[in-house]
Amino acid sequence: MLLLVECDSSGSNSSSLLPGEQFTDAGAGSTVAAAMTSVKLHGSDEAEPSDNSKVQKCFLMLKGLETIAPLVHSVEETPVPISTEVQGIIPTWINGNFLRNGPGKFEFGNTHYNHWFDGMALLHNFKIEKGQVTYMSRFLRSDAYKKNSERDRIVMSEFGTLNMPDPCKSFFQRFLSRFEKMEVTDNASVSFVKCKGDYYVSTETNFMHKVNPENLETLEKVDWSKFIAVNGATAHPHYEPDGTTYNMGNSYGNKGALYNIIKVPPEKTDPKDTLQGAVILCSIVPANKSHPSYYHSFAMSENYVVFIEQPIKMDLLKIVTCKLRGKALCEGIYWDPKQETVFHLADKRTGEVSSVKYHTKAFSTFHQINAFEEDGFLMLDMCCADDGQAIKNFLIQNLRKSGDALDEMYNTLCRVFPRRFVLPINVTSETPTGQNLNTRSSSKATCVKMSKFKVFCQHEDLHGDNLYEYGGLEFPQINYSKCNTQPYRYFYGCGFRHLVGDSVLKMDLKDKTLKVWYQKGFYPSEPVFVPSPDAVEEDDGVILTVVLTPSQDKGTFLLVLDAKTLEEVGRANVPVNMPYGFHGIFNPSS
Repeated sequence: MLLLVECDSSGSNSSSLLPGEQFTDAGAGSTVAAAMTSVKLHGSDEAEPSDNSKVQKCFLMLKGLETIAPLVHSVEETPVPISTEVQGIIPTWINGNFLRNGPGKFEFGNTHYNHWFDGMALLHNFKIEKGQVTYMSRFLRSDAYKKNSERDRIVMSEFGTLNMPDPCKSFFQRFLSRFEKMEVTDNASVSFVKCKGDYYVSTETNFMHKVNPENLETLEKVDWSKFIAVNGATAHPHYEPDGTTYNMGNSYGNKGALYNIIKVPPEKTDPKDTLQGAVILCSIVPANKSHPSYYHSFAMSENYVVFIEQPIKMDLLKIVTCKLRGKALCEGIYWDPKQETVFHLADKRTGEVSSVKYHTKAFSTFHQINAFEEDGFLMLDMCCADDGQAIKNFLIQNLRKSGDALDEMYNTLCRVFPRRFVLPINVTSETPTGQNLNTRSSSKATCVKMSKFKVFCQHEDLHGDNLYEYGGLEFPQINYSKCNTQPYRYFYGCGFRHLVGDSVLKMDLKDKTLKVWYQKGFYPSEPVFVPSPDAVEEDDGVILTVVLTPSQDKGTFLLVLDAKTLEEVGRANVPVNMPYGFHGIFNPSS
């Protein structure tokens, strides 16, 4: 594998390993780091606010990437639990269900999906008990899955795939079907979420499905819009210690779109309760009501919900007419780098939205790491990219590429890196303008009051130079039960030297050093932290991740890592093939 390090602002600074030298997993002392010593690594916090062209990004150019096509192919479900072969030790204190969600079926009959996000939801359960592991999986019995299965073709449109008219209908009937309202999918393939003690699988439409976390049975379809006036909700809610759930969802009316912050109470008033008692805490008006921002998640501190209005925009006219025009829904989403990213703060207790808006240069984000308040500031940590093309990059045809085409695909992607923004909470008319308000001596982030209601922020990097070796970081996770909304030291994620994660990373914010688990040819999923029962320190526990290998048939295994060292504790080999999925959750036994 030939590796090059390239800084892409001027094209003049580049360095490479000699042909035949190998990429290692040894951190800052690796061969790549040696090659990088002659290259100045520029953080984008040096960029001027108004000119994104001056942002310098340092990234790896890779050649000879292994094809991951087997990781984005349909598989059969495993509805009856099967045993696994344990190597090493699965700690006996880990008892519960490690639940995973993601696409598992990419075609019906001779019709196929175009986008990774479109595949039918396949739910996985790794049941861990007394040092042993069993595995099962089931397709979510959504209306989309059932209708497609009954007709053996795609009859419900998804994010990147428009359904084709029924071939059995006449030409005139097929023409008229273009004018029918598009049915909203309930293919909840993104994540598992918890609400009032029950488990649901979710996507970004108004539908969730309650499921049994033990046998993965689909129990009940739940519609957010039956309880509050929203047309969808994210698959990444936040939770208070008492079980109160916060989420966000858009609503669309005659006057355009609104971003809504949702609050769901922690307790049921009836055993059959689902979203009863949910309320809209407050609404935020988009900068452009007919072109609101797309968002995958949001942030939450102890007292505030933070909405990130990013320049990934949705053209509502194109979206509502996509069926008429014969285009997929994703064709109505676009990146507008001329727009700044704006942070909106909403008080969780009163629902009041701050009149002060926090601006920064254009970037995109899918996942936040954490947010906490300290010394009058709100620290906002998230995984950021300097462009917003990621959604359109994950077409199935791209993920199945090989050879030079795969290398070219990867090398044109913008990398994702962890960053921190520091937002001054108490900005008043007395707050001085034109100077950095960040008084935290340990922080390099800046925040400058530009006018009465505008603060311009520039981030600081939450990583050292060695993260460039691992292709950036995504799928961030923390010790959520202990550290969410609180100051913290560690976060975990996947390194991306491929189109999917190919390493597990642990970042220490105290000195921005990395610990790494990496084995060539293996692709781990989002790491999930499970605290040990007698945990004292933040990283007392294990990391659970599902590792896939495209070059081996049925080479899947559940990997258990020591959360302190990222050294392998044990693994459970699962004799089935699995596609690469999205998100998971650990459901401890009661």
